[in-house]
Amino acid sequence: MPLSQRAKTPILLVLALGLAAAASACDHSPERVGDNPRQVTVVGSGHVQGVPDTLTADVGIEFTARDVTAAMDQTNNRQQAVIDALANAGVDRKDISTTDVSLQPQYDNAGGTITGYRAANSIRVKIHPAGTASRLLAVIVGTGGDATRINSVSYSIADDSQLVKDARAHAFADAKDRAAQYAQLSGLGLGKILSISETSGATPPVPAPMRGRMASAVPLEPGQQTVSFSVTAVWELR
Repeated sequence: MPLSQRAKTPILLVLALGLAAAASACDHSPERVGDNPRQVTVVGSGHVQGVPDTLTADVGIEFTARDVTAAMDQTNNRQQAVIDALANAGVDRKDISTTDVSLQPQYDNAGGTITGYRAANSIRVKIHPAGTASRLLAVIVGTGGDATRINSVSYSIADDSQLVKDARAHAFADAKDRAAQYAQLSGLGLGKILSISETSGATPPVPAPMRGRMASAVPLEPGQQTVSFSVTAVWELR
C-alpha cells in the first residue's frame, strides 16, 4: 500500500469514532422540561346552582329641612328608630352597618340662595334566612315612613364552599375530557398534567331598586345563584 493511503486510514478511523461517541452522548442525555413540544392546553368550565339563603338590603332615611340641625336630627332619630325596630324583630345588630351619612344644601331655582338642607343616613342590613326578608322590609318601611329609601336588595349564599368545590370539580373534569379528545384526534395519549390555573365567579340575582312606600307584604323571589369556575390546564401528549 502506498504511504499516502496508509497515512489517511488512522485519521478517518479517529473521525468516525468521534462522531459515534457524540451521537451516543446525545442519545443518553436527559430530556429537559420544555423540550417536548407535544402539549395540549385546554379551558374547562363548571357551573353549579344553589338557592340563596341571605338577602342584603341597602336602605336609607332622608329628610329636608330649612336648617341643618332640623334635617340631621329628624334623619338620625328616624334611622335609629328603624335600627331598633329591626333589632326587636330579630335582626342581629352585627348584621346592620352604616354605609353613608350625607348633608347637602338645597338651592332655589336661580341657584344662588340656600333654601334648606337634605340629610341622609343609609344602612346595610343582612337578613338571614332570606324567607324573613319580606316581613323585615315591611318593618323598615313601617318605621321609616315617607322618609324611607330602599336603594337595592341582593341575594347571596352564606356558605357557598361546597358549591365552589363542585364547580371546580366540574371544570377540571371538563378540561380533562377536552384534552383527552384532542389527544385521541392527534393519535397520541394523554400524559401527565403540567399546569393548572383557574378563575371563579358568582352571579347572584339582583332585584331592581325600590323607593318610597311599599305594601305590607313585599313579594320577593330569591331565584338561584350560579357559582362558575374556569380552569386552564396543560397536559403532556405522548
